Amino acid sequence: MRRLDNIDLRLLRVFMTLVDAGGFAGAQIALNLSQSTLSTHLADLEKRLGGQLCIRGRKAFRLTDLGQATYEAATRLFIDVENFGHRVAAANGRLTGRLRLGIVDGVITSRELGLQHTLNRLMQPDIDVVIDLTQATPLELEKAVAEGRRDAVIGPFSQQAPGIVYRSLYRELNELYCGKGHPLFDRPDRLIDQSDIERANLSVRAYRQLDDLYRIGHSKVSASVHQMEAQAMLILSGHYIGFLPKHMAEIWSNAGQMRAIKPGRFGFHSQHFLAFRQSEADRPIIRALLAALVS
Repeated sequence: MRRLDNIDLRLLRVFMTLVDAGGFAGAQIALNLSQSTLSTHLADLEKRLGGQLCIRGRKAFRLTDLGQATYEAATRLFIDVENFGHRVAAANGRLTGRLRLGIVDGVITSRELGLQHTLNRLMQPDIDVVIDLTQATPLELEKAVAEGRRDAVIGPFSQQAPGIVYRSLYRELNELYCGKGHPLFDRPDRLIDQSDIERANLSVRAYRQLDDLYRIGHSKVSASVHQMEAQAMLILSGHYIGFLPKHMAEIWSNAGQMRAIKPGRFGFHSQHFLAFRQSEADRPIIRALLAALVS
């Protein structure tokens, strides 16, 4: 194997993007490069490493053993590169580098969970940090931080990933809603019984499907979503009932377009956490993020 030099960092980033995107089509969009250019970069990296990194074809993209080992090592390498920059900057009394954050959707209207408020407190004159922010489901975010693809994530997590620190942030109130035009919209709660709920079309969070079914005693799914904005759209159609965070639904409920159904019966709280790797707990930027969240 040839000795790696600085140019290989760029090739490794291209390779990691290929893997994360699941092949050339997605990587072309992410990197704004043609497939021929991506193929050239990949071939160059394989030549430098001395072996094939992936099996690629029209319908298949699969890592070889060398490819999997390279991806895992490159992930650790770039974490170390980021940490190097943070440590040097901290020695000069500044926070710099990149902070890869992840958050669930549907929280922008929450004072406690809306990341915009945290970033306002975090981004002080002595902080020169590039924010890389993404939204995903709780399961996707928990996996991303465990695998080192995100530095910190916020959401209602299972708290099951090993080596992860979970810091409690806020309990979010969720309620069951229907939209204007739904048969239950104008019916008083005292006249709504379990049979009415069971007859209604239920839209569930795909990543919490069974939870939503069991919570209201419903027998089947009529629609599923991965984002709360999509859930709101279905509810506002007047054809579905479904759970939403109260702070998000208020804009429509205050306008008379949506209402909570028997909130004392179906309302529940979900606990949100900040999650990060135990090995990153002493990183200055993680400490600064935590301080901004709880201030």
